[in-house]
Amino acid sequence: MKSTLNRLTPYVFFMPAAVIMIIALFYPLLYMIWGSFRRWSPSQQIGETEFVGLRNYISLWNDPNFAESMGVTLKFAVSVVTIEMLLGVGLALLLDRNIRGMSVLRTLFILPMMIAPVVVGLMWRYIYHPTIGTFNRFLDTIGVERVDWLGQNALMSVIIADIWQWTPFIFILSLAALQSLPQSALEASRIDGATGWQQIWHIKIPLMMPVLIVTCLLRLIDAFKVLEVILVMTEGGPGLSTEILALRISRTATEFRELGVAAAMSNYLLILLMLLTAAMFTYTKLQEARANRLRMAVEADD
Repeated sequence: MKSTLNRLTPYVFFMPAAVIMIIALFYPLLYMIWGSFRRWSPSQQIGETEFVGLRNYISLWNDPNFAESMGVTLKFAVSVVTIEMLLGVGLALLLDRNIRGMSVLRTLFILPMMIAPVVVGLMWRYIYHPTIGTFNRFLDTIGVERVDWLGQNALMSVIIADIWQWTPFIFILSLAALQSLPQSALEASRIDGATGWQQIWHIKIPLMMPVLIVTCLLRLIDAFKVLEVILVMTEGGPGLSTEILALRISRTATEFRELGVAAAMSNYLLILLMLLTAAMFTYTKLQEARANRLRMAVEADD
């Protein structure tokens, strides 16, 4: 009897979490998938809707607006994540040292990510204002022609705002990865005469790579779902130049009242993110194996 209770104990503790996961995660997900196969408007219960099979998915393939939103999303996500990774890792490498007042600098760097996205959008919208905005007033003082930040350069302006807000996220995780590196590896490289740049490229970056890949994946997933900042700054305009897929999904559901099509878009986005996640985790496993071989080589040299 006692052995049976011991075997059942983990399942008893697991059951509440499993029930919450089913209710809070899997039920809405299955509901969205089922809704994507139906012609569904907000005024209808899902049971009253017409089953249309794959029609919603097929119609999206022939929709140029959906294709353009997907293109804008990919361009935005790749741009912000690439630049944020370079800046965040660079700052972490620069500030991973004992300098007076460094704790204050680190605190200042993480402030942008603490601000609500709506506030970030409003703040940058005023900074980019064509007449009273900070950037254009600065250009006036140096005699340079004003820039139409939220017009012809809208996508670039949104990318700058996102980089400002989320580079600290990369910085924090990169700094944590740096500070957890085995000191024996760095000391061995110094004894062998490695320069600072050689330590970065051949020791620090390879050992940090598993953390950097997971960090990149988290930012990439979040970049595909950005909504509030773009909605406040440009509302997806001018035209469709900054309408990323998350904003397109929101408009399809609320303005166009096509919940089935919006659900199909959401599933396309979900499939894309799952493929990216699978690819990144596969690459992570390869990099972890490489990092383990590097650690073993360093320990063998010791």
